[in-house]
Parts: sequence; structure tokens; C-alpha cells
Amino acid sequence: MQKNANHTSYSSLVTIGDSFTEGMSDLLPDGSYRGWADVLAGRMAARTPGFRYANLAVRGKLIGQIVDEQVDVAAAMGADVITLVGGLNDTLRPKVDMGRVRGLLEEAVEKLAPACEQLVLMRSPGRNGPVMERFRPRMEELFACIGDPRMWDVDRLHLTAEGHRRVAEAVWQALGHEPEGDWQDVLPATAPPGWGTRRVADVRFAKQHLVPWIGRRLTGRSSGDGRPAKRPELLPYEAPRG
Repeated sequence: MQKNANHTSYSSLVTIGDSFTEGMSDLLPDGSYRGWADVLAGRMAARTPGFRYANLAVRGKLIGQIVDEQVDVAAAMGADVITLVGGLNDTLRPKVDMGRVRGLLEEAVEKLAPACEQLVLMRSPGRNGPVMERFRPRMEELFACIGDPRMWDVDRLHLTAEGHRRVAEAVWQALGHEPEGDWQDVLPATAPPGWGTRRVADVRFAKQHLVPWIGRRLTGRSSGDGRPAKRPELLPYEAPRG
């Protein structure tokens, strides 16, 4: 987390990135996703009348797509705060040039930093598990924060509502606000699931998430193809219903 906040009065927020910032898998009753960015925007709006918020994130986006499709748009909005998280999807591709990924992140920062009062960067936490081990060296090269497995949804890639809440709390504090909780609190100890439970979960994960993911990789498709930004305009914040 990059922290360089001088005050706590911000009137606008723009977030860019991929599914992590779109809010998967913090599901709302209407089938939409909330996520840490919405939670953060809600807190900031409660403090500042007329607070405006845009979320340009789209699931599945690579860092090159984020730079091409989101960075200039975000920079032009003139928001007080901009957040950027990207690059994890690149590490999951069979072939990836990590030097290019790092270079694109630097390019994004060079464009965004002068366009806002506060640019927030964070390390996207990596997920443990046998499927992800193949990509672990790449993830460790780009990110270094490993989270509690209970913070992760059944797809083993996206955060639960509690995980998103903790990310929002971390950014909230990084922006200079008084803590509303400790995002680093360790979850209460629980008995590990039995062998049978783990195997059932593995089969469900493979059927519902791993196989479709492999299919998209083989056909060159992305879960974000044709999907618009979550909140493309910098408008006054309104809490989601439901």
C-alpha cells in the first residue's frame, strides 16, 4: 500500500483495474458486486457531501488493457484520489514478460500521479493452492502479500465480503482516516476441514471455475470481453440498494 496522505478531506475517487477492484466476489442480493472500492466510496461519501465516485475496473483485464483503456480516462477526470491495482491477470497467462508488466505499471503511475492529489497502489494478495503454485514465482515477483484462505471465495481467486471489507479498511487508513477496525486482525482459529470436505471443494472448484478458465485461455477469450466499466462516470455517490 502506498501511503502519502496529507489530509483526510477528499471529494472524489476513481478506481481502475480488474476484477479485484470491480468487486468480485462480494455479491449483493441483486446479483451485482459491491467490493472494497464501493465500501471505501461509501465511507468517503458519508464524510464529504457531494462526494463523487467512478469505478472503471473490468474483470479479466491485463495491465496493457488497463493502461490503454482506463488510465487516460481516469487521469482526465481530475479526481482527488485514484487507485490502481493491476498485473495479476498477466501472471496467470502461460507466457508473460514480467519486465513489460512492470514497465506498464510504471507508465500508469507516471500518468496518474500528476493527475490527482493522492495515488494509491497496493499489492494484490496471492492465493495458496495446488493450481496456483505454477504461477507462484511470478506472483511473488509482482506481489508479496498472502492472505488467510478464509478471505477467498470458492473460485480461489477473488475475495469474500470480509476480504473486501479489510481492503477498504486498509485504504481508508492509508488515506489518513481514523481506523474503523483493524484490517490486519487474525481470524479466529477454526478446525481445518476434513479430507472429504476438501476433495468435494476441489471437485466443485475444478468444474465451476478451473475448467471454464482453461477454456477461455485456450480460445483467447477473457471474462471481461465486451463488459463495460462498472461505474464509468465520475458522479455523486449513491449507496447500492438491497
